[in-house]
Amino acid sequence: MYVWLRRLSGGGFLAFLLLALPVVLHAQTAPPAPQDGVIVRLSFVDQADLQRLAAHYDVWQVDHAAHEVTVWLTTAELQRLQTQSRRVRIDQAKTSEMYAAQRASLEAQNQSGIPGYACYRTVEETYAAMAQLAAAYPTLARQVTVGQSWKWVDSGGSAGYTIPGIVLTNQAITGAKPIFFLMAAIHAREYTTAESAMRFAEHLVRSYGNDADATWLLDYTEIHVVPQANPDGRKQAETGRLWRKNVAPLCPYEYLEQGYGYGVDLNRNSSFKWAQCNGFNCSSDYACDVTYRGAAPASEPEVQALEQYMRTIFPDARGALDTDAAPTDTPGLMISLHSYYPKILFPWGWTSTPAPNATALQTLARKFGFYTHYPVCQSGADGCIYQTDGTTDDFAYGELGVAAYTFELGTSFFQPCATFEATILTPTLASLTYAAKAAAQPYLTPAGPEVIDPMLTPDSAVVSGQVVTLTITADDSRYYSGGYGSEPVQTIQAVRYSISQPSWITGALTYPLAPVDGAFDAAVEQAFAVIDTTGWSSGRYLLLVEAQDADGVWGVPTAIFLEVGERRFFPFMAR
Repeated sequence: MYVWLRRLSGGGFLAFLLLALPVVLHAQTAPPAPQDGVIVRLSFVDQADLQRLAAHYDVWQVDHAAHEVTVWLTTAELQRLQTQSRRVRIDQAKTSEMYAAQRASLEAQNQSGIPGYACYRTVEETYAAMAQLAAAYPTLARQVTVGQSWKWVDSGGSAGYTIPGIVLTNQAITGAKPIFFLMAAIHAREYTTAESAMRFAEHLVRSYGNDADATWLLDYTEIHVVPQANPDGRKQAETGRLWRKNVAPLCPYEYLEQGYGYGVDLNRNSSFKWAQCNGFNCSSDYACDVTYRGAAPASEPEVQALEQYMRTIFPDARGALDTDAAPTDTPGLMISLHSYYPKILFPWGWTSTPAPNATALQTLARKFGFYTHYPVCQSGADGCIYQTDGTTDDFAYGELGVAAYTFELGTSFFQPCATFEATILTPTLASLTYAAKAAAQPYLTPAGPEVIDPMLTPDSAVVSGQVVTLTITADDSRYYSGGYGSEPVQTIQAVRYSISQPSWITGALTYPLAPVDGAFDAAVEQAFAVIDTTGWSSGRYLLLVEAQDADGVWGVPTAIFLEVGERRFFPFMAR
């Protein structure tokens, strides 16, 4: 039986607290019927009105210039909003596209990958790929268990999933290493995210020893990847449903029949600033709403697991006050992959007030924007998207001082595979590679120049004692904000390289490069160094190159391999 406690919320919406017998809860987690709804463009008056919509409706995109949001509405929601004094325009093209995606899923049940979307692995296929990667590269990858899903906990392990992660690093090189934590698919329906995270892990491990950047990153960085943060919900989404939340059955059955979804929005359930937006109602206390934040901070096992994992791998580097900044030399970086609404977002989300480390957070975000060409903004600032409370990136930064970001990938929840492969994957991998490079000092190095196009002459293997010329381009202008301000650009001041290990490693020696044109006096410069390999033993060497701007900031390293072989002597043979 169900027992309901009803009260009237401040916004005029009904809030319910569901107390149910366990057997009923299990029964309610069966896969639902296809959704009945429509995609509309809905007008809003101001920021407060936008926040009211975002707290209770499934807002997909925000057009601040036109004062419109793109929203998925159930039939009941559409009928209710049509009686209000706001403009409601049905987007028939997007609605047809969404139903076509659902039909494709239903018609392709026997294919590999998510039905109708073969490029995206299912939960089970993702887990199998993680296990295969760890088995094939045991010195570079190991699996860990982050936690368990709602179904797993509720059933005592007879249903649902564990939440595995995979840790990528060269285990033969010990010592403290900066941490990059990448998580995906906390919102179940966002197909591109888990696959992007998994492809990044596979790229790094499979490129080790062949790609210089992948090699030094795995040698001197520890990368933690959780591709499926909400596996129960993802299984619902794999049927073609627009499932966002986990599967905690907290919405009454009669509302499910109208198209509502049960569950908790895991990206509104984090313990930092849960239900504490500054001036607005940012999430819902009504269990059927798409942004339902749960009954209490970190009430959901998935969120408990993620928060505890982050506390384990990251030390707490920030004070208790909202105005306390993390020290500028704080290592560690966290990114949560989402879709869609192409943007790079940084804290705070719960308020429009800038975070204490706002300038540094923005600089790194604009570096990501260079690769993805997505607009970059503080998520809670006016004109960005809308304010959000209880999010994972606000938790990582607010609770621990970790530089934290949300990537919103692509143009659709069910992104067609052709688009994902052709336009989304490559820039996403490039931005994640830069993130791994910046993890050692994310509040400092992104303000420095980037080294690109390293070349060696001769470009083939050389023998010990041979002279090699290293040439690079140093560029301090590689940023993109998408209209949200501009990043300061300085002239290049110096360039250096280290051998086999980054410059921040104790005992590492660095060597200067000189300007090709005779002076460092521009924001983009070519530099070179002549390297005498006399006395070098045979083998493969990593040359890691960094550039410094006029403010004295060194950027992240870029690496290139130098192959040195043994000199062979052949006796003279007279005729």
